[in-house]
Amino acid sequence: MEARRTPIARATVDSPSASPTVISRRAVLGGAAGGALVTLLARPELAWAEGPLIRGAPLIVLLRGRYQPVVDGPDLGLPGVDLNDGSYSVTKIYPVSGIQGLTDVLVSCGDFYVQFAGNLAAYDLPGGAIKMEFTGSNTENVDDGSGGIYVQGTFELDIPAATGSYRKFVGAHNTMVDSLHLLASGDADEFCVCLISRP
Repeated sequence: MEARRTPIARATVDSPSASPTVISRRAVLGGAAGGALVTLLARPELAWAEGPLIRGAPLIVLLRGRYQPVVDGPDLGLPGVDLNDGSYSVTKIYPVSGIQGLTDVLVSCGDFYVQFAGNLAAYDLPGGAIKMEFTGSNTENVDDGSGGIYVQGTFELDIPAATGSYRKFVGAHNTMVDSLHLLASGDADEFCVCLISRP
C-alpha cells in the first residue's frame, strides 16, 4: 500500500488566522537532517554512540527457522556460554526494529543459540552478543494433528552479560512471544518475536 503524502501546515507568526503555508516533506526532512548534522559536528561523541543500534528505538528481533545442533560454534565472549559443549541448538535471527540499516525481515542478521535442556540462550548480533537466562514462562501445548505440538505463549529472560554495543542491556529483560513447533520427527521449528527492553 502506498503511503499518503500529507503536507505539513504552518500558520505565519504575524497572522495566526492567515491561511496555512504548505511545507513539503522534503523540506522538513532536509531541515531535520541539517540540524542533526550541525549537532553531530558540535558534539561528535553523539555520532554512532549506540554503535549499530538506533538511539531510543526498541530492540525487536524475530527468531525463525528450524533448529540445528551447533557444530564448531563461535566464541561469543560471554561468560558461561560454551557453544561447543553439545547442549546448544541454533536458528536464525531477523531484524524487526532497533538495528541501524537493517530493515528487511527476510534477511538474517545473526544467530540465536539455545539450550533446550538448560536455561541459557545467546544472541549473536551485529556489533556484539547477548547472554540470556530463562526465568519463567506462560505457555500451552497445542496438538498439531500430525504427532507434534506447538508450544505457544511467552518466555521471560533476564540479561546477565553482553558484549560490544549491547553491554548497555545488562540487567535488562526479554519477553519472547513464541510459537515453537516441535515436530513428530524430533525437529524444532521456531517462530518467535523477542521484545528486548533497555535498562
